[in-house]
Amino acid sequence: MAQVVSDTNSAPAERSLAERIADSRSENEVVQARLTTDERVLARVTDGIYREPSSALRELISNAYDADASEVVIQTDRPRFSSITITDNGNGMSPEVLAHVIEHIGGSAKRSPDGGELGVTRRDNSFLSPGGRRLIGRIGIGLFSVSQLTHSFQIITKVAGDPWRTVAVVRLRTFSDEASDVEKGPYEAGLVSIWRVAARDVEASGTTIVLTDLQRHTVRTLSDADRWYRVHTGEKPPRYHVGRLERGELVSEQGKPADSLPWKDSDDGLAAFTSLVDAVWEELSTGSSRNPSIDFLFDKYLQTVWEIALAAPLAYVGAHPLLVGPEEADRYVFEANKREPARPLSEGSLASALEVADDIGTGKQPFSVFVDNLELRRPIRLEGLPSTSHAVKKPLVFADRVREEFGGADSARSGGPLEFIAYIMWAPKIAPIEHRGALIRVHGASGTLFDETFLDYGIAETTRLRQLTCEIFVTQGFESALNIDREGFNQAHPHARRITSWLHASIGRAINTEKTLASRIRKESQAAAAVEREAELDRIAKRTWRQRQAGSGEPPPVTWAYHGGGGSQSNMVDSIRLEPETVLGERRASPSAERERRTLAAIAQILAAYNLLEDLSPEETNELMKALAAALRVEP
Repeated sequence: MAQVVSDTNSAPAERSLAERIADSRSENEVVQARLTTDERVLARVTDGIYREPSSALRELISNAYDADASEVVIQTDRPRFSSITITDNGNGMSPEVLAHVIEHIGGSAKRSPDGGELGVTRRDNSFLSPGGRRLIGRIGIGLFSVSQLTHSFQIITKVAGDPWRTVAVVRLRTFSDEASDVEKGPYEAGLVSIWRVAARDVEASGTTIVLTDLQRHTVRTLSDADRWYRVHTGEKPPRYHVGRLERGELVSEQGKPADSLPWKDSDDGLAAFTSLVDAVWEELSTGSSRNPSIDFLFDKYLQTVWEIALAAPLAYVGAHPLLVGPEEADRYVFEANKREPARPLSEGSLASALEVADDIGTGKQPFSVFVDNLELRRPIRLEGLPSTSHAVKKPLVFADRVREEFGGADSARSGGPLEFIAYIMWAPKIAPIEHRGALIRVHGASGTLFDETFLDYGIAETTRLRQLTCEIFVTQGFESALNIDREGFNQAHPHARRITSWLHASIGRAINTEKTLASRIRKESQAAAAVEREAELDRIAKRTWRQRQAGSGEPPPVTWAYHGGGGSQSNMVDSIRLEPETVLGERRASPSAERERRTLAAIAQILAAYNLLEDLSPEETNELMKALAAALRVEP
């Protein structure tokens, strides 16, 4: 665990860091402490274990959520990205909590007896925030995720009722594999300077993280510098972007704005973000791509916004997938017996059918995240999808609720009980393509994007897998399977294996249901089309007969009879008798053969209307119809 090393000018070492912070009253009474850790793995936390800027920001949002914040505001000076500020209205950190954070990198007070004493969790349940939220954070490294973005940041925090605000400036050092860093003893991860300032808003609470001196690679990533360089060499620019800089100045074509955004300047935050989501779906019908991708549509800033919105415990931009109505999707519930087909749901919601709360995966308390002028929502939409030529016109949503006790096995072996609620949606098109796959949320939050392999689904269903998206909401368990960065998990863990087995079995059931439904619809459509086609042929033949025969009665019937007897018979002397073996050859009975018979019958009646069969023998009539049948079969 981290240790605090006092400077020579600081208070006596026997006084705790928390006490020294509490006693500081101005910048003239700065308390200095060194971040140190005995854990080599955790030392690397301060050197950036997250792959993308969105991952680091996601961790700070999770911290705010765990602190009972109802709102998080992230502000940047896009597209310059010289600084980033993250502000929440959560519980804030007391001197005791801040000291604990500094002294325990990787040793969170959450989910431990210390949490209740420090006020970061409920006293009677260390898995819940003081306000009753199920905690997302786990091991106390979220604050230091910003090392992905910068090695220098400021913390400004305050708890309600405290007339003082605490300020801390953190300077992290880069981990090295040199001998001096791997010798026995604590590893020094950075230096913290802390002081307190008087606050007028005594009852206010919250925390602000100010990221300055962003690393060069962070600025290049967020500003999409490499991509804009490729645009100079001929690559197509992203359709939507926040602009680009050259020599510190915004670049714009003559008469055009420097940026290209799908929302209006007058739109409020939610309308603007909804327009961003709509732009992806509109690409299917109005754009140049049949498979829109945020990698190609958006610059890196907008991609980062999208990824944050996807990961955070937010409400959906549209209806919750488990609350979507029958007018928007056909809903099914998986039965416990895997051999049985999914049960169609005609009334109520999937949530009520599964006996789960309407807010599954989003939380009861309000929680909003703003990035600059955008109010984020989970960018997943199931209603109002574009029309399609596919046999199945509406999406299909399959839902299930699973609880696994692992047969009472010891929790050290099984990881304890596992419970999750999940849905799989089939649709002719999934937009963006990055949403094809499975996404696991633990207590509403996700550290990963959609896994397009569906956890290594091994059956060759290439086309239909591109038409599936899945979210799995874990309400108990699975946390021990997560990696330290929460961006992956141990696939050998019992909880991961159980979710994988459910997913693979459920994909098969969902695909089989879609296939059966599509086949039935096609057959019904073909039957209806055949009836309509036959009726139209009949109308054409009758109309021609009446026009040519001065309205006298009906055209002569057509009878099909095999030579020497068999087939349909007629005693009418004026019927047109055709022999199937002569006219059609040895074609097998099939829908296409039946369509050909009906077409030739109508042609024979039209020829009769013009008296063209009057002087032909039965043999000549059949030879004529044989030639016409051959001509009709010639492909264009």
